This record gives sequence, C-alpha cells and structure tokens, in this order.
Amino acid sequence: MENKGHNWKSVCWGDLATLEYGKGLREYKEGNDSFPVYGTNGQIGWHSEYLYPKAGVIVGRKGAYRGIHFSKKPFFVIDTAFYLKPKDEKTLDIRWAYYQLLNFDINKVDSGSAIPSTSREAFYAIHVQLPTIITQHKIATILSAYDDLIENNLRRIKILEEMAQTFYREWFVKFRFPGHQRVKMVNSPLGKIPEGWGVKQISELIETLGGGTPSTKEPSYWEGGNIDWYSPSDLTASGSMFINGSSKKITQPGLDRSSAKLFPAYSLMMTSRATIGVVAINTGKACTNQGFITCIPNKRLSVFHLYFWIKESREKIISVASGATFKEISRGEFREFPMVVPPLPIENTFAETVEPMCRLIEDLIKKNQNLVVTRDLLLPKLISGELDVSELDIKTANERS
Repeated sequence: MENKGHNWKSVCWGDLATLEYGKGLREYKEGNDSFPVYGTNGQIGWHSEYLYPKAGVIVGRKGAYRGIHFSKKPFFVIDTAFYLKPKDEKTLDIRWAYYQLLNFDINKVDSGSAIPSTSREAFYAIHVQLPTIITQHKIATILSAYDDLIENNLRRIKILEEMAQTFYREWFVKFRFPGHQRVKMVNSPLGKIPEGWGVKQISELIETLGGGTPSTKEPSYWEGGNIDWYSPSDLTASGSMFINGSSKKITQPGLDRSSAKLFPAYSLMMTSRATIGVVAINTGKACTNQGFITCIPNKRLSVFHLYFWIKESREKIISVASGATFKEISRGEFREFPMVVPPLPIENTFAETVEPMCRLIEDLIKKNQNLVVTRDLLLPKLISGELDVSELDIKTANERS
C-alpha cells in the first residue's frame, strides 16, 4: 500500500509466532481465582495456576465457531484452543497481533477434519503486512484505549446492577425497607411478610404477552423490516439489562399476520424456553418470537421491580419448567406465580431509589455500543495501514511501563 512505504513488510505468521497447544484441565472454578481459563470461545473460568506466564492471545482450535481472545494477565488454555507465542517480542507486539487476528476470520483456517479445527500449518502460511515495532505499539495503543474504556464501563455496569439488586433483596426479601422497624410481621402463603403487604399472582398485577414468528417463506414479512423482533439469542449475546435493537427485524405485514405482539418500550422480556429466565428491558417498541414471556409494567409494578424480582426468582421459575426435548415454562404457569407486593408508596419509593442507577446503566450500555462501533471502524483501517500512524506522537503502553 502506498502509505506503508518501506516500513511495512510482507511476512507469514509462521515467521512471527507459533501456536502452542492448550492442556486438558479436569476442573476449574466459576469464581474469580488467580488466573483466567480460556477455551475456543473465550474465558470459561478461573484456575490457581497459569499455562502462559504473561499477557497473550488465545486462538480457537476446535468447533464451528473459533474465536480470538486476549488476556491481560497470565492465563491457562484448555485443549480446545491454542495460544500464540511470539518468536521475538522485539519484532511482534502481542496486542497488535491480537488486533491483526481479530481482523481475520480464523474460521477460514480449517484442518479438514470431521470437527472444524484450526490447522497450524495453514495458519503459519497466512501472509501478514508487518509494520515496524513502534508502529505496532501505536496501533495497539489506539485500539486498546477503546477496549479499556469498554471494560471499565462494563465494570461500572456490574457494580451498579449489583447495588440495585442488593436494594431489592434488602427491601423485598429481607424486608428491611425504610421504616420496617415500625411494621410488624404477619403470616402469608409465602411466610412472614410485613403487615399491610400482600401476596398476589402475576396475573393479578400485570399483563403478560407471548410471541410468534412470521412465515420465513414470505419475504414481505422480513425484507426491509423496521420492527424489532427478538429471539432468545439476542438476549444471551447481549447479556445486558437494557437492549436497544434486535438482530432480525420484521415488517408490519409480518407482525399483523403472525402471533407476535407489539409491546411498548421499557417492557420486560424473559426467555421461557431452553435457557429460561434471561431478562432484558427493551428501549424501543418491539415484539418477540415464541421463546418469550413479556411483562408489561404499570403504576402498580415498575419494570425495575419486575427485573430484579425475576433475577432473584430465576431458580424457582426454572423449577416449574417442563418438557422432554427442552425445558419450557408456559405463560399460564408463569402467571400463577405468587409475588409479595408492597403498599404503593413503598413500591414508588423503591422505583425512585433504583431508577437513577438503572438509567446510568442504560447510558453506559449506549456509550459502549458507540465505542464498539468506532473501534470496529478503525480496526481494519489501522491494521491495513490505510490510516498511517507512524508520524503520530502517541505515548504507547510500552513507553509508559
């Protein structure tokens, strides 16, 4: 490329690094132990020992989808993945290598076996345009700045949601709400509850909706669609309290001629099949497929109360599910669930208490989405050399350390 001049050279991955095999690991922990454990699709747990003693790149080895991942600290890799070991760290910045591979579809590199697998020989033969180590440092510093901001926002989101969930637990599980000292406990179908509170079924409190799928044989139901139509994979992929767009959209005729139901923004979607009890709040009008129960909040029961109630009650909800092929909870079963309901003033105070935290979560999610879009636009331009950073005065992480 013209702007690379003589500073970029064409090499193969085999000239730069080796793919080292991971090792079988009999058990690993879910909680935060010392070192992250990676498989072909990302981090899967923690372990007390590491396999690689420094930050590095994990390359998926087996499976239909094989990802590229980066660990900032020493890590362990199981035998479904490789880790990248530079031959000379003076010529290869490991973070630049991560972004270079992130910009390449590793799933194209296949060994041809029955199970899709990354071929080391084919990987080593892949050509790479390699800039100087200083330029590598600069590119990695620019891109990692976005990832650091995203990671920091994710930490803030996690803390805020944990805080709000703690408020819910204190008020509605332990009944330590403001003024609880002056309220005596009385018997109820769900055990002791504060006097003046009640127990009602979900059907008595809110409206619930199911979903549906327009015929995939009719293009007019899908082509050019602008109505958000969620599937459970949208929620599991997002993993967020708020979600503001579905991967697939339908048209008005598709909505009209299916059992999908349009519901207002800031309703609560809950997955009801296979993976049950995953919840998210939609930020725009939407509908879902049949794998959901959607709760429509009202003045009596806020969307935030519903969200934290389902998060707290997920195991109980799952225990009601049945089915031979996959577990499912019906809308009728869900509507029969009993719920402890506070007097309206306490409900309103709770909503006012947690809403600022939840709105900040929503704002941080939007910021992260914008950061991801910007990073993904920059990534191919920087890695290819289309954007030349060689003359930019950038303080790299290597210079700061």
